[in-house]
Amino acid sequence: MPPKPLRECKVRGCRELTRDGYCHTHADGKQQEAKYYNKHVRDKRSTRFYYSKEWRQTRKLVLSRDSFLCQRCLKQNRVVPADTVHHIVEVKQDWNKRLDLNNLVSLCGRCHNKVHGKRGS
Repeated sequence: MPPKPLRECKVRGCRELTRDGYCHTHADGKQQEAKYYNKHVRDKRSTRFYYSKEWRQTRKLVLSRDSFLCQRCLKQNRVVPADTVHHIVEVKQDWNKRLDLNNLVSLCGRCHNKVHGKRGS
């Protein structure tokens, strides 16, 4: 198998080429940032929930219900496979709706990022 192609580092303005997303200069900083976030900022209860058996079963059920298609794209007459199950009302806002099928929708990664206002979509 051929190696991944070289691409510019993900840090804005850095022109260093890499195969791993971040160049050697920026890789350590991003790893330290992620470790800090995981240890001090990330919500532990939500993290445990997303690894639970009940979430995995509910997620499969929702994807199956939605025919494994992105429901947002489908409304725009585009057929795109879904890879994410999105909470309409976030888990942090209402813990009781975390497994409510009416609060869950299948989305593709791009639409999920748009819903959360993330770049790169």
